[in-house]
Amino acid sequence: MSAATIEAATPLFPTDFVRRSADYIRSQQQENGCIPWFQGHYADPWDHVEAAMGLSIAGEYAAAERAYEWLAQQQLSDGSWWAAYRNDRVDNRERRETNFVAYIATGVWHHYLITGERAFLLRFWPTVSRALDFVLSLQSEHGEIQWAVDAQGAVLNDALVTGCASIYKSLECGVNIAATLGWDDRSWRRAREQLGRALRDRPERFDRSWESKARFSMDWFYPVLAGAITGTSARARLQKKWDEFVVAGLGCRCVNDEPWVTVAESCELTMALLAAGEKTKAQHIYRALHRWQDEDGGYWTGYVYRDSAIWPEEKTTWTVGAMLLAADALAGLTPASALFTSVNLLDAPENSEGLDYLHQFELSGSQR
Repeated sequence: MSAATIEAATPLFPTDFVRRSADYIRSQQQENGCIPWFQGHYADPWDHVEAAMGLSIAGEYAAAERAYEWLAQQQLSDGSWWAAYRNDRVDNRERRETNFVAYIATGVWHHYLITGERAFLLRFWPTVSRALDFVLSLQSEHGEIQWAVDAQGAVLNDALVTGCASIYKSLECGVNIAATLGWDDRSWRRAREQLGRALRDRPERFDRSWESKARFSMDWFYPVLAGAITGTSARARLQKKWDEFVVAGLGCRCVNDEPWVTVAESCELTMALLAAGEKTKAQHIYRALHRWQDEDGGYWTGYVYRDSAIWPEEKTTWTVGAMLLAADALAGLTPASALFTSVNLLDAPENSEGLDYLHQFELSGSQR
């Protein structure tokens, strides 16, 4: 029997994978709903949402909703979040990053796709709306979105390809939330179109004031993962740097100049490959990742193959969340399985309800 035949017959994941993975995230989640990277570490808004999406995939709806409720309670009056939190306190007040802030829209839409609960969308509409309005206040006339504001609220004027690609997907999700609720989303649609054009056609608008981030694999595949680049262009983009970032039999490097493969990046590349129609490559990448699961269900963040060493010795909740998202994309476990492998923009509502949900719903702790 050939190696290809054996691999094709190998399950994409162990039969207890979903349950064990969800149990690990639950074991790290705090009573208040916060999901830190691991016990004793901080939580950041983006990775917190990534882990929460893993809980939704596993059917842990109450735990996922507690995660979103915790995040809503930390939201600042301008719609943003600080970079990190620990033990119900702000752990990093140096900046507020736009891609971190926008990701709540992706998580909320993902949970709704799985549960179908309109009441959940209504509950978190104020949070999502404030967050995206903050993010879009930092969009330039060229389409890119500045990466952060500092502690005093001053704009840090430069843009990240990966961050803007993540925001592009979040805007798709935000538009879909608004359309589902009958809200006028035209400004968000225009902003998304402008951002997509910047990602595709205006590379000079990124990495203007620092060294290029092109050494990071995420800059390579995130525009495909987010749906900004599709079809033959997506396949060509992934092929161009395949040998630069992919280590056969191990996974995807985090950066092109270090002998370090990381599980989360490998999962995200898996989904980008599916989005580009490269299913066989996606399956091949993903099947190699289960070796990094520990006995408690967690996954090690990365592996330095030059030294045959796990590094860092951390089992991050967002890595497990990424494993669950990629499993869903590959196996269709939930109604949200295509979220990161296709673009599905709902039609704009013909007649906006004209309801200002921001004034109808009061969120406790919105000013901190």
